[in-house]
Amino acid sequence: MKLVTFKHPSFDKSATSDNAHIGVWIDKDNILALNLSARNMIEFFANNCIDEISDDIARIQKPREQDEPNIHSDASKVIFPVSEVELLAPFPQPTSLRDFGVFKEHMGAAARITGKEISPEWYKLPNYYRGSTSPASIAGHEAVVTWPNYTEKLDFELEWGIYIGKQGKNIPIDEAPVYIAGYTIYNDISARDIQFRHMTLSLGPAKGKDFDNSNIMGPCLVTPDEIGDPYNLNMIARVNGEIWAEGNTSDMYYSFAEMISFVSQSETLFPGDFLGSGTVGKGCGWELDRWIQPGDVIELEVENIGVLRNRIGEPEQNPAAWKEKA
Repeated sequence: MKLVTFKHPSFDKSATSDNAHIGVWIDKDNILALNLSARNMIEFFANNCIDEISDDIARIQKPREQDEPNIHSDASKVIFPVSEVELLAPFPQPTSLRDFGVFKEHMGAAARITGKEISPEWYKLPNYYRGSTSPASIAGHEAVVTWPNYTEKLDFELEWGIYIGKQGKNIPIDEAPVYIAGYTIYNDISARDIQFRHMTLSLGPAKGKDFDNSNIMGPCLVTPDEIGDPYNLNMIARVNGEIWAEGNTSDMYYSFAEMISFVSQSETLFPGDFLGSGTVGKGCGWELDRWIQPGDVIELEVENIGVLRNRIGEPEQNPAAWKEKA
């Protein structure tokens, strides 16, 4: 099942807090809006609503597949063409965001920035940083990427990730897969020049990653029953239709189950928590020494999920309020 959070001009803003609805991508051209008590995707999984919708989907889908004229009395109200909706991130405001680095090739390139090799500890402990979950930083399919006023080297990152679907703590690796709500594509937009400066300070990437529309997710959430083998999926990055990078999820050194188990040590995970894979090898402009420009269209594709597409905006013209100390 491909679940989405979306907006449509016909929606009554009073119906939900942010004029967004949960839906199912029932075919390549159409989305079925779900009539649920859950106000957002976090409540959807926390309340196990996924078990409630199978009959509703079948009732709509079967007549459509048989091309029956009387599909459903309210079909025009619940089915929306994809071309008419705005697809938000599946979870427009994750409860937390942890981005790992589990692709060895990319981590080796990152280590060499400081003249080092991958730490031996990387092979023993999965490492991650905490990203921003501000509503301003989370964006979805077709959102325009902010070009911050403090960077000259903006970059994309070809990643994917999972959302947690139920609460848990101290989760064994072999039990971890049942905590996965689903999979999505993740474009971790990065301001490389300031990021590399921050990395010399031995803390997080800070303003190298934290700005409006910097964490892009979508176009949908694919439930585990439809993802296939999650560790053998092709990954592709295109810029203006040209393939810049290709990889495969088989190159992940740590599985999502291992990440879940590691993070959940003495720490409770909640529905809506997001765990990112980190960048696949050569899955960003920096590793290729090729740099995106304003107006470029970035497409990230992961097999069995789809394509996450975004356009790079013009650099912000307002002068930076921050001034570095001399």
